[in-house]
Amino acid sequence: MTIAINTRFLLTDYLEGYGYFIFETFRRIVKTHKEHQFIFIFDRPYGLRFIFSENITPVIAGPAARHPLLWKYWYDVKIPAVLKKYKADIFVSADGYCSLKTKIPQCMVVHDLAFLHYPTHSKKSHLRYFKKQMPRFLEKAKTIATVSEFSKKDIIEQYKISPGKIDVVYSAAKEIFKPVSEKIKQETKNRYTDDKEYFLHVGAIHPRKNLLNLLKAFSVFKKRLKSNMKLMLVGRLAWKYESFMDKLKSYKHREDVVILGYTDEPELVNIVGSAYALVYPSLLEGFGVPVLAAMQCKVPVITSLNSSMQEIAKDSVLYADPGSHDDIAEKMMRIYKDENLQKELIEKGQKISKEYSWDRTAELLWKCIEKTME
Repeated sequence: MTIAINTRFLLTDYLEGYGYFIFETFRRIVKTHKEHQFIFIFDRPYGLRFIFSENITPVIAGPAARHPLLWKYWYDVKIPAVLKKYKADIFVSADGYCSLKTKIPQCMVVHDLAFLHYPTHSKKSHLRYFKKQMPRFLEKAKTIATVSEFSKKDIIEQYKISPGKIDVVYSAAKEIFKPVSEKIKQETKNRYTDDKEYFLHVGAIHPRKNLLNLLKAFSVFKKRLKSNMKLMLVGRLAWKYESFMDKLKSYKHREDVVILGYTDEPELVNIVGSAYALVYPSLLEGFGVPVLAAMQCKVPVITSLNSSMQEIAKDSVLYADPGSHDDIAEKMMRIYKDENLQKELIEKGQKISKEYSWDRTAELLWKCIEKTME
């Protein structure tokens, strides 16, 4: 069997989101199923570290698909040509798009439908493309995979897709996220926060991450507790980051906010493992990998109500209304003042986090691919 994979998010300079998902699942799948041939389709030059096994044939099909016109060209012209040339039996696309111009069976991974629920958080051109094409993609794909029951339910409700067409393939955090030593904690705080404890947010600076409400919550926390606690934000500058950065310039507690850009994994493990708590008040997530990473590192977590987090983290985290900065602040104060609560959340988080692994994700995704091949 020849299986073609959309690997355009395996970027040499950085991995996040879709890229991590593709990297971790197919690194396992290609090695476990050496009886099959895999065609990795890139839209730009690729790193050799992404060619995990001898049964992979890398193909560059440019130009880089960076905006709606090129997305349509890439998926509906370039992809069918590659599938035909290499006689692919199936096409797997893990970024929520598929090709409308091929008859080859397709397995499509849809992580969430954030563009429907928060349309102002997408560029207008992107939003028009998503709204027009998503129902076509969902109809065209033979099978659909998604990362939580929360997202599966959303897809069914929004697009009336048959539940039997959608498989849940829970995501995961990397095994490298583990508790760090007291020495590393001390060195990390010395390096970034002048030896002060810090709340942490991990994720791109993007409107969906709800960072303005996090700043407001941090202000309430600082005002009420008179603490020297810092707030650290780790992640790349994404769409509309300029507005956030402008507001930060006049933020009262600007000196207590530490902003790091995209950070390589070994250092990110140290930063997560050294945090006082992770605060992740995202407006909508299909899964929420940073929450799981913090739990693996024995770091307590505050995250959002009414999202996939309640399905994933269960009772091992504190939940706050993402629309209420006062509620977020109240949860930050609870964790700060209650050591017994911290310990309880850490213990529960350790147990829950063991339910998820990339091995399990890869197995679940492979079952969905097999269903596509039937």
